[in-house]
Amino acid sequence: MIMKKIPMRKCIACGVQKPKKELIRVVKNNENEVFVDFTGKANGRGAYICKDKACFDLAIKKNAFNRALETKIEDKVFEKLKERLDEHE
Repeated sequence: MIMKKIPMRKCIACGVQKPKKELIRVVKNNENEVFVDFTGKANGRGAYICKDKACFDLAIKKNAFNRALETKIEDKVFEKLKERLDEHE
């Protein structure tokens, strides 16, 4: 029986590698729009973060989203991500 490979990604805040499905993806597409990717399959440059408020706060403090996506991110994206994190708690 063949073992299926589980894609691993690293959280931009804490640096811990986890399976892709356990992380939330934030994407910057070709039109420089930044949004939370709920499917995990949207085209564009992605950054992953744990489903944890501590990681979210650390990423904001370290400016990790702006660095990972190579652009300035608007506050509304952070608000949407914070709402998503509230749903998981």
